[in-house]
Amino acid sequence: QAQLVESGGGLVQAGGSLRLSCVVSGITFGSYTMAWFRQAAGREREFVGAFHWSGATTHYTDSVKGRFTISRDKTKNTVYLQMNDLKPEDTAIYFCAADDDSYINEKGSEYEYWGQGTQVTVSS
Repeated sequence: QAQLVESGGGLVQAGGSLRLSCVVSGITFGSYTMAWFRQAAGREREFVGAFHWSGATTHYTDSVKGRFTISRDKTKNTVYLQMNDLKPEDTAIYFCAADDDSYINEKGSEYEYWGQGTQVTVSS
């Protein structure tokens, strides 16, 4: 049974950094595209970025380009989201998700497995 467990969230001041982790078990980690989504209070879930299963491609939503980086450690079955220069509008619950399609999806409905989420709060 697949299990995705996020960690690393917390409270940080604007301009600060956080690194989120998502440990994956129960699936063949290297065969899944791993993505991060976020959901702010009162808003719809939003695609943040994804790391293609091949390792050759990453894709980010425009609002985080140049500030956020997704990476993967196959030896630890872990995907990371490094977040720099955080802004108050980045405040949300962040979720990791896994998808076995051959291309990167921005639609959450395409992802088969999800973590429980970790809260990120950025104060101004």
